Order: sequence, then structure tokens, then C-alpha cells
Amino acid sequence: MRRWVVGCGLWVVGVCLHGAVTATWEMNTYRDFLAGRFSGLSLDREGRLRLAPKLETVFASDQPIIWSLVQAPDGTLYAGTGHRGRVFRIDKSGKASLVWTADQPEVFALALDAKGVVYAAASPDGKIYRLEDGKAAEYFEPKTKYIWALAFGPDGKLYAGTGDQGKIFRVDGPGKGEVYYETGQTHVTCLAFDRDGRLLAGSEPNGILYRVSAKDKAFVLYDASLPEIRSILPGPDGAIYAAALGGSLVRRPLGVMPAGAGAGIAPATATTSTTITVTDEAQGGVEIKPKAEQSKTAPAPATTLAAPVIDVSGVEKSALYRIAADHTVETLWSSKEENAYALALEGGQVVFGTDGQGRIYRLNPDRKVTLLAQTNEGEAMRLVATSAGLLAATGDAGKVYRLGESPSGAGVYESPVHDAGTVARWGRVSWRGEALEGGRVKLETRSGNSARPDKTWSEWSEPLSTGALIPSPNARYLQWRAEFTASGGATPALDSVSVAYLPQNTAPVLKSISVVSQTAGAAAARPAPATAAYSITVTDTGESPAPTSAGTPTQAVGRAAAEQLQITWQAEDADGDRMVYSLYFRGEDEREWKALKTNISENSYSIDGDALADGRHFFRVMASDLPANPPSLARQAELTSAPVLIDHTPPQVKAGPPRRSGGRVEIEFEAADAASSLRRSEYSVDAGPWTPVGPLDGVLDSQQERFRLEVENLSAGEHLVVLRVYDASHNAGLARVVVR
Repeated sequence: MRRWVVGCGLWVVGVCLHGAVTATWEMNTYRDFLAGRFSGLSLDREGRLRLAPKLETVFASDQPIIWSLVQAPDGTLYAGTGHRGRVFRIDKSGKASLVWTADQPEVFALALDAKGVVYAAASPDGKIYRLEDGKAAEYFEPKTKYIWALAFGPDGKLYAGTGDQGKIFRVDGPGKGEVYYETGQTHVTCLAFDRDGRLLAGSEPNGILYRVSAKDKAFVLYDASLPEIRSILPGPDGAIYAAALGGSLVRRPLGVMPAGAGAGIAPATATTSTTITVTDEAQGGVEIKPKAEQSKTAPAPATTLAAPVIDVSGVEKSALYRIAADHTVETLWSSKEENAYALALEGGQVVFGTDGQGRIYRLNPDRKVTLLAQTNEGEAMRLVATSAGLLAATGDAGKVYRLGESPSGAGVYESPVHDAGTVARWGRVSWRGEALEGGRVKLETRSGNSARPDKTWSEWSEPLSTGALIPSPNARYLQWRAEFTASGGATPALDSVSVAYLPQNTAPVLKSISVVSQTAGAAAARPAPATAAYSITVTDTGESPAPTSAGTPTQAVGRAAAEQLQITWQAEDADGDRMVYSLYFRGEDEREWKALKTNISENSYSIDGDALADGRHFFRVMASDLPANPPSLARQAELTSAPVLIDHTPPQVKAGPPRRSGGRVEIEFEAADAASSLRRSEYSVDAGPWTPVGPLDGVLDSQQERFRLEVENLSAGEHLVVLRVYDASHNAGLARVVVR
């Protein structure tokens, strides 16, 4: 029945290519396990599940999303939220307080100066505020719609990345600022400073990473294939890490895709021209400034923001790049399912957060990625490395989580739902790992007949031991979960899980039967063999000698080869099983089916057309998947054709004597057929072209009809009139009339 099936990265292996045989659902690789749901567990690149670093909630904002998160030198945290534009203060003990509520819905960016004073950027009517001693004062208004990023440079100046004009501002003091660099892009989405104190900026919609060395001087470090540079992380070795996204239209959290950030703003179509200025690198190098033409779409009120909700599967959505000090670029990670939003350096290793249920990944020195933890929130929007552990700010539920250094004491993994294709009988479950004894890993199953687990599914089973028979009810879908518990300092690990099952055999389906007639082979018309040779000699006297033969033989025109009936049927089997067929027939006035042929492997069969008498017949095909299944599990289907008229006998045509009046001749004739209705009648004079003639009642539709033929303008002498009538099976009956 089941062939080799691969779905969601999970191998389903049939023991045999066909038939009702045991199949196996096995999960044992990184991609297999990545499709499931993690709680308190991590997954390394080798496909091993382990207990994750302890994940604890530091702060719950009761806001939909935390856009920005910064930490002061004394350990105090500040979080900017949406969609009510609030800034919270969280002290080292975890106590939180509301610092400020903006008159704008979003606080996309926060920054701290050398004294620990907080600066907040409110959007979508971009303004920067200075928050000190519980008071907020407007610090700078760049006259732009969005402020996506804030960063203090080594010079103590505040830099702001803005949209929707793609400008970077340098702010020297309250109300004092200028355009530091104009990218020509729509948005400057992120800012950072490299180890040499040079400004780094990511942009959208062309995904360009800039290094700005001075006012109006920039060098393009990388032009990504993805539209948006979302986050930048300078490495201690001089390398630059960049997260890019936007490779498909996905559901992004509010404001993540800047170009579509305005709620109610109709999408605008813009064309882009590119200006390239080549200078010495010390003077700025190659400067690329694609200029997006101004859209003529009228802006709508920007009090709320909207995000696209269309997903284009199979397209690369996000990637993580490493730009080395010599400007060479390496793609470290890419995904068609997840978007990378945040980057941080923790313990000398790069970590990044995605929208895959708020996942946090770690990039190991060998360039392999480990799933470090899953917050089970919508997105991990910001990551901050602290001495107390890695902090993650999330979306969907605006929370701050901390990853500790020690592993959690327990965790749960839920597998993806497996589709057996049809109702299946579950077999045994087995798994491999470390420290599994003593109940440190408990595995349970549940089943159902809806694609997603709901209230109609069975309850989780009792914990099963490896090799145990699955007690969940027979169904189409199955899911398992593993509960991990640390015991006595041992941390369990799970490498693979295998589930055996027997899918229900699906019956074949017969879709159609057709019966057509065809000629078995055209036999050439040959003269009959002569019994004696003869010759004619012509002399000048006009007399010929007596023939040497007994006479001149008549030449016989051969009959066409016998007609055959070809019965053809279409059948399919959902399991891909090999099938055999049996073919039967009976006449319309008969009671029992007669076998024409059994155990046919092809889907057609031919018989001599003369083997069945004239009349209506039915044909029945039976299909069975017995060759691929045990007799007790084999299934069959049958289909009966519509009545098939078999008519070998031509109509009988009888003509009366011709009646002639001058050059006009009248002939009456009748035709009758024993099996089918008459369909066409015509005549020919002296082997000339055929001319249609109608019946006396006007409609040629019955098995017996009468005709009257009138032929005009016949010349004197003898003429041959041939009458031809066809029945519904294209048999032709003929009659000849000689007119003198």
C-alpha cells in the first residue's frame, strides 16, 4: 500500500513498496525534530533533544509586543512596547514600573547615554524623547515618519535610523541635529558601531549594509539578496554579522517590515534607479544609492499599523550573514520557514532570535546551529546578553525571558502530527537516547481523525516503555510527546523515535469502461486463383483462335478482415497497489454473467466481434489488489458498462419496380433492420455520386422505413440505380434497380 513517503522532513518507510504491510514513521534528524514544539528543551545539529537552559519570565508587560530592550550599567532594564507606546523600568529584583506613556502607539527604539539616561523614539510621527527623573522631554524631531533605531556613538552623539526617507540623523543636543547620511533607501532599520567606532546601518527595501565613516561618506559592505537588513552584530574579531529577512510575504509582527508599516496605507508601486559613485575607500569607497521614486498614493491616518498576512511557501525568508574583515561574505544560516529578527553575542558565540514560536538559536564555532530554547511566543524580537544570562524580548505577548546557565529540571517535546494517509492500526513505539531508565523520559501518544489535534482526539496515553504497543485508538493521525526529567544530576537525551503502523488497505476505484470496434487487420483484395491460363491472339483477319482454357474466371473482391471489439477500462488505487482484473458480459435478455477473461494484468481486452450475436450487451470489470495484499486484506471494486449495441447485420432493402414517365423515373423502396434504427439513406445513378433521400414520414429514426425516389432527366437507354441504407452501427444494406 504505502510507498516511501517524505513529509515535513519525516521519513515514513514502508517495508514493501506495495500492499497492506507495516510502515514506519521515524524521527531521528535535526530537521525532523525541528518541526515539533519545544518547552524547556534544546536541539543540537545532530538531532538530539536535551534539556534546555532554564527559561524564566523576568517581566510581563501586558502589551502585545516589546520592540526594544536595553540594559543600564547598574543592571536596570528598560523596555519599549507597542501598541500603546509605553516604556517600562525593570530593576535587578524583577520589579517593574511604568516610566512613560508616549502619545504615539509604538516605541521602536531605546538608547542609553554614558550617564544611563534613557532616550526613546516614538512612531509613527517620529520624535525622540529624553526620559530622566520620571519626566519626558522632547529631544529631537527629525521630521520623518518612523524612527527605527537609536545608537550612541563613541563620540557621545546620538544617531537615529529613520524612514520613510532612509536617512540617518546625528543629534548633538536638544533640538540640534542634522542628516548624517542619506541612503536613498526607504528605511534605515538598524544601527551599530564596529570595533573601530564606525557606524553600521542596515536598510530596506534593497537589503544594503552600509559602513558610514563620516558625514555623507559611506561604503557598502554587503548588498543582500533579501530586502531588509534587520539586525547587525559587530564581532570582536572585526567580522560583522547581519540578519536579513523579507524573502516572502509573511505575517510579520507590527512594524517589522518597515515598508508596509503604515496601517491603512495603500501599497505603492515604486521604480528604482541606482546611482553608483566610485571613490577611494578611505573617502567612502563605492557608494550605492538606489532612489525610490515618490509614490503618488495618498497617506492614510497612521494611528495603527498593519502587517501582510500572505505567505509564499518554498521561498527563502531569512538568512544570517558573516562579513569578514576582508569583506568576504559567508551565509551561516537560512530558512524558508522562519525570520531572524535579533542578534547578540553571548559567551563568545552568536545567538539569534526568530519568529518560529519565539525560538533562540546559537551558532556554534563549527558553524552548526543549535536550537537553544523556544519561548513559545510569536517572535523573539530583541536579545540582550547580560552577566545574569541572555535576555529575550518577545512579541504576541510582550514579555522578557532570561536563559540561565544551568539546564532546566524538566521539559516537554510534542512531535508534529503524522498522517498515515488512511485509518491505521498502530503497532509498537521505540526510541533511542541516553539515561532513559528510571522514568527520566516518558513517552505518550494520542490519535484522531482531524488534521489538527482538537477535542475529538483521544486523551494522551499512559507513559509507554520502549517497544510497547501503542494503545491509542486506530485513526488516521498520530502524535507523541516526550517528557524529560533530570534525575540525580543525569540529563536525559533523545536521539530517535520510531512508530510502526499498518495502514488500512484502500479499495481500488474503477472510473470508466469503453467499448469500441476496430478492424483486426485489413486484408488486401486479391483475385481468386485461376484454374487455367488463357491467351488471346489477334490476327489481321479479325478472327481469334479457339481459347485453350475452359473460360475466363470471375475475380472475387475479398471481404475486409474480421471486426474486433476492444473493451478498455480506467482504474486506480490510492495505495499504488498492483491490480488484476476480470471481465464478464451478458446479453440484455440474459440473467447470468459469463466470464470473458480473468486475471488480466492490462486494462484492455479484445474479442472477435462475431463472437457475440446482434443485440444489447453489458460488460462488467472487477478490479482487485490481491497481488499486493494478503487475501484477508485484499479489496476489490467493480463497474458495469452502459448497454452496448452489437449489430453486425446490415439492413434489408427491397425496391419495387421502377415507374418511368418520359425522362422521369419513380422508385418506391423500403428498408428494415433487426437490431438498430436506420440512420441514413441515399442513391447513386450509373455509379455516380451518392444523393441523400428521405423517408416518407420525414424522419429517419426507426428500424423500418419506406421511401419514394424520383429521378429526373434520365436520358434514353439503360440506367443502373443503386439504393443504400445505413443502420446505427454503420452497416449498409444495398439494392439495385435497372431502369430501361
